[in-house]
Amino acid sequence: MSTTDIASIWAGDDDGSVGDSSNSVTTFLASLIINISIALLIFLAFCILRPRFRRVYAPRTYAIERERRSQKIGDGLFAWIPAVLRVPDSDILRRSGLDTYMFLRLVRLMFIIFSVIAFVTCSALLPINILGTQGQLGLAQLSMGNVAPSSRLLWVHILVFAALVVWVLWSLVGELRTYTHLRMWWLTTAQHLDRANANMVLVTGVPPKLAQDEARLAEIFDILPGGVRQVIVSKQSDELARTVEKRNRLAKQLEGLLTAYAVKCTQLSDRPGKTYVAPRHPRIRTGAWGKRVDAFEYLASEIAMCNHFIAQSTKTRGEFPRQGAALVLFNQQIAAHLAAQAVVDYKPLSMGRVATNVDPDDVIWSSLGMSAWNRRLRGYASFALTAALLVFLTPAVAFVTALVQVKNLAVLSSFGWLRGHKWAFALFAGLVPAALVAVLMAVLPAVLRLLLRLEGTATRSEIELRLMHRLFFFNVWNIYVITILASSAVAITAQAVGNPGELVELIQKRVPESATNILSYVLLLAFMGAAKEILQGVPLALRYIVPRLFAKTPRALFRAETPAAFDWAGSIPQHTLVFVMGVSYSFLAPVVNCFVAVYFGLFYLIYRYQFLYVYSDRHWRQGGLSFPKAVKQMLVGVYMADIYLVLMMVAKFEVSANAILRIVVAVAVLLATVAVHWYIDDVYMPAIKYLPLKRAADVERAPHLASEEIPDIVERAEGSSADEHRRRNWAAIKYGSLAPSFLLRLGLWATKTREKDLEEAPTAIPPYVAPQLTSGSLAVVRRDSRLTLGEEAADLERAFSCPAIRARPVCNLWVPLGNPTLFARLLWEVEYYGQGTILVITEGVLINERGKVCADFDFALKDAEAVDKDGVAAAQRNRTL
Repeated sequence: MSTTDIASIWAGDDDGSVGDSSNSVTTFLASLIINISIALLIFLAFCILRPRFRRVYAPRTYAIERERRSQKIGDGLFAWIPAVLRVPDSDILRRSGLDTYMFLRLVRLMFIIFSVIAFVTCSALLPINILGTQGQLGLAQLSMGNVAPSSRLLWVHILVFAALVVWVLWSLVGELRTYTHLRMWWLTTAQHLDRANANMVLVTGVPPKLAQDEARLAEIFDILPGGVRQVIVSKQSDELARTVEKRNRLAKQLEGLLTAYAVKCTQLSDRPGKTYVAPRHPRIRTGAWGKRVDAFEYLASEIAMCNHFIAQSTKTRGEFPRQGAALVLFNQQIAAHLAAQAVVDYKPLSMGRVATNVDPDDVIWSSLGMSAWNRRLRGYASFALTAALLVFLTPAVAFVTALVQVKNLAVLSSFGWLRGHKWAFALFAGLVPAALVAVLMAVLPAVLRLLLRLEGTATRSEIELRLMHRLFFFNVWNIYVITILASSAVAITAQAVGNPGELVELIQKRVPESATNILSYVLLLAFMGAAKEILQGVPLALRYIVPRLFAKTPRALFRAETPAAFDWAGSIPQHTLVFVMGVSYSFLAPVVNCFVAVYFGLFYLIYRYQFLYVYSDRHWRQGGLSFPKAVKQMLVGVYMADIYLVLMMVAKFEVSANAILRIVVAVAVLLATVAVHWYIDDVYMPAIKYLPLKRAADVERAPHLASEEIPDIVERAEGSSADEHRRRNWAAIKYGSLAPSFLLRLGLWATKTREKDLEEAPTAIPPYVAPQLTSGSLAVVRRDSRLTLGEEAADLERAFSCPAIRARPVCNLWVPLGNPTLFARLLWEVEYYGQGTILVITEGVLINERGKVCADFDFALKDAEAVDKDGVAAAQRNRTL
């Protein structure tokens, strides 16, 4: 290929087939058509598969607690859409918790914001851009770059943008105000207060001397209200951990062999016309070179030895090595939140990290043994590795993006066929760059999680919350700045080198043109990403095909049906990135707003279904702490939009009072954003995480507040009924941040006769009448929140210890009952060799006529399990086979 041919490719052919793809209408239309077509096929596949694969698409209808299950949906193709839209928000809050509700509220907020922005900008700005006089072609004709610098119509862009920015900031502040009420309500609900960890903190970096003295630790924290109930210093035993791991491995093996033996017995006994002969017991080697022995006898005996060691360790756990961490249980919840905000020690790094709402299953116990200095050094190393990863990914993403540009590939003989094929070029340019960057960024969360864990982070939830910010930064830098903005910056620099005088004109032209790259990425995520989310392609294979091949025991089947967990840290930064992209280009290219609105609308519908029928939130109960982090990320988009407006006004500057005034207004909008950001940090962020004294005092004074189904965030209007106040309060929670109060009152007046509003509102709560308090009646009115000690101390110490110490000295096996006569004898033998530490449970599972193991998901396995040798003996005495 000659130099002339290469130059023509870079410059663009006359037919536009290989020219500047970033501004090609053909590229955009091809990307739009192919995305919509594939997405519709995937959605149709989901609608067909949904009623047939309940394990994948509706596990929350049967595989969770009864009180939190969702109602089944009919088998109609589109029956799921009205079903999920009819579910009141109060039901979502009750079934799935505050975290899920606030995430859905976040996506809905973005959808409403862009729906309004799309309507306003397309009505007011798009006609002005189309009728511009700059001679732009294709999609660039729809952007602000087509408006002349001397045109007074630029004031329309500025005023519309300023009004929208003010409304967006007002909405974000209103959402934080509502979330603060919901957060304080969640912290003081009876359901939350009933959990011991509501009054508990985890303190890391405890000096070795203090870790040996629980009384001294209790004395330090006893100064807080209500005092300390119990101090639990974290302990660890490597030998016990290895024994528990061995016991669990042997138990899993024995459970699998018993299940396979029961299935084999059933199949042999069901053969008509043949005499049943019991199969031989499986045999196993005692070691790599040991002799072969009866598997049931050997495994049961080994499990018994492990259980005896675990039981003996329970008596000597006070001698286990102590880690530099302690759990402090207070008598009052407010004390735990005050401890988390206090400076505990004056020594550097000593007890510098205090966490509330500690769940034993959430704690990374291996990290608690690190010293404070070790944790700090690991943090520096993690930061350095994260920076190195960013440096590595930046050229990698830029290289991938540049490599898949058609004008670059077309110079290679292998891709020469793209030249002259208009639609093939358009399809390639519209889909491949965004798809490859998305794949490259998909492996990033796992790497960042590992780095955060190596820092010595104490809990998994803290890792996820910190990961949200790191992923957002990586996404903004690599996907937005490098992939999208860099292309415009390189083009501007390359053309301005020879003629610096054209720099301002190039900025006016190229910056709005890069909106097409935004459109390509949003289109890919809006249709393909949404369709991928609802189809659950990988889980479809993992949760349906894999269990059929590998889940052979009742316990494995039960785990296979458990609803999947939602990737909070990986999903939220993706949505806030799209918000940043959309807001920053909202006034430059109004057509972007329409597709961003479609993106959030599709995801809102899909996520309502997913959280009601698919995802589990059992291991993520943070009271919506991801929401304020998302709001801070959304502010980044507003900042970038403000900066773009200032740059465009400077680029369109002409020596006139009108042009100077436009720059002044643009800078004023930027300063207003800074002021609102400062207001949010100063007013709301300190009150979001911890329980305020006023709320604690209110609940202490009026205990019924802890039993409310929803917080009361508006004052009772004089003369209004309880139902009317309840409807107004619920409307204020849902829409108070988006519309003025008079519009809400107007909407309630117009719909107060509709029954569905009453159905959505929570049940009535009797109005609280404050009693007249006197010094003599105060003790009667106030709720005594001090917890009594008693016999629960040992149980609490075990419950909030590492998994090895929490392990029970008995083993519960869950297997199906094969031939009752033969299997009763076998179960007796297994339990006999287990020396009273093994209980075989046969309820809640059966073998069907096809020889497959089936589990009853309404069977409460925990209620049938034994926790000690006395429980094993009692269960064996009461057994009926």
